[in-house]
Amino acid sequence: MGDWTVHAPVATGSWGSVYEGRRAGRRSGDESGEGAADGVGELPGRVAMKFLPTGTMTPRQLSVLSDMVSREIRLHERLAHPRIVRLYRTLTVDDAESPEIDGCCVLIMELADGSLADTLRGAAGRPLPDAPRIITEICEGLAHLHDSGWVHGDLKPANILLMHDGSVRLADFGLTAEMESTHAYLTPAGSPDYLPPERWTEQLTDRGVAIRPTSDVWALGVTAYQLLAGAMPFPGGTPRARAANAAQYAEGRARLTLSADLPPGWRDFVRDCLAPGHRERAAWTASALHSRAKALTADPAALIRRPHPHRRRNALAGAAAAAVVTGGTIGGLMVTAPQRIDYAAYFNTRSDIPRAYYDLVVQAGTSCDEPGVTPATVAAMLKALSNWDPDLHSPQTDEYGIARWSPGVLWYYMPAGRQKAIPEPPFPPELSIPALGRYLCKYSTALQSVPGDRGLLLAAAFASSDGKVREYGGVPPRQAAFEKRVEQALLSYLPAGAPKPALPRMGTTTTADAPPAQG
Repeated sequence: MGDWTVHAPVATGSWGSVYEGRRAGRRSGDESGEGAADGVGELPGRVAMKFLPTGTMTPRQLSVLSDMVSREIRLHERLAHPRIVRLYRTLTVDDAESPEIDGCCVLIMELADGSLADTLRGAAGRPLPDAPRIITEICEGLAHLHDSGWVHGDLKPANILLMHDGSVRLADFGLTAEMESTHAYLTPAGSPDYLPPERWTEQLTDRGVAIRPTSDVWALGVTAYQLLAGAMPFPGGTPRARAANAAQYAEGRARLTLSADLPPGWRDFVRDCLAPGHRERAAWTASALHSRAKALTADPAALIRRPHPHRRRNALAGAAAAAVVTGGTIGGLMVTAPQRIDYAAYFNTRSDIPRAYYDLVVQAGTSCDEPGVTPATVAAMLKALSNWDPDLHSPQTDEYGIARWSPGVLWYYMPAGRQKAIPEPPFPPELSIPALGRYLCKYSTALQSVPGDRGLLLAAAFASSDGKVREYGGVPPRQAAFEKRVEQALLSYLPAGAPKPALPRMGTTTTADAPPAQG
């Protein structure tokens, strides 16, 4: 099949089958692909070959399959990411003597060790020891999809692959849809265990049913619970029965009862993902959930199992609240507050950072691992730029919103799926603050040769350009006052125990100096 020979079957689904493929003529033990002919030398020796047959389908099925294949290929072309399975190339079978596969589309993809569903079956109802890391990596891939304007539509353990090193890849994008404003449209399909309750009542139109990113958040909650508890979150002997119980919960006729063995921070994580309505779920974006999962995974205290008092919750509510404040106990049981993100690990929570922006600031400041990109730096820049004013409006300088974005500049730092036109103000914090994080991530490496705190240098670059900061070997003179405001804010926003920043050099005025403009 092209440069590949087909070997053992890997998996079979509703629309096609996956086989292991090996490069024709590969020497035994050669997995690198080096020395291969015909331009495939950069490819591995073993791949996954996803066959999508067309010979036995009705015209309507062919139309649906064609749409699915087109979406999957389009997504792979646009959204390369370490948490998304790689698509190397596509082939079309031309074999008139084999009508069952003639015309079949074959996707040549990255080969995984197995799926998360395989791992769960092997665990036989036990929690996975590596569950926090796996959940965090699922969130990372999902955040990239959503931030780029796509909804997965069929997130479940069978579509989450584990590589040889244990890392996660999201896969099977046949039901993925590109967002149109607040939602997308999909063929009414999916796995009942992972469909949110509202999917059963969505109106079917000629374009399919409406789907939102919150649908993936629900599926994430179900999957996370399976990893952490070794079971499904809703009772029932079949997927349909469990879906019916989930619908009763969404209607307020049943409670969500989670395992008492669930770590407290993760209990709240799952409960928020499984909020009964999509509006409640919308409070937690995939990016915010990724930040939250990273914090929980990094904090061993979040993984300590909380004793379960076999008493009525209401009878203990008042005493529990008092014990939380004092760090006390009730009936010999340690009472702990619900664990969400430990914001104090990221910035000074006694400062004037508005509580409403905590999650967005953490999201922006943890969107990459580049030096200088921290929540405290993001917060300091927002303080210096607008004094936290989300309604800032300056037509004279063409700057708007909490981060003082100009429309033409903001466009470059918007999610890929939203770069269809230059945005028009107002720019809400939900758009402005994550875009600031993307800016900082992009230019951090460009300033690595300039001495001084990278975060403060990035602030100067945002107010001028990275080229100006390199030219002056520090802060351009025209940005000195702005830089001082950022520095003062940063000192007040640093978390407890954080070292003070090394102040960058202040450049001297030259004829090359130019008016400030966002980089």
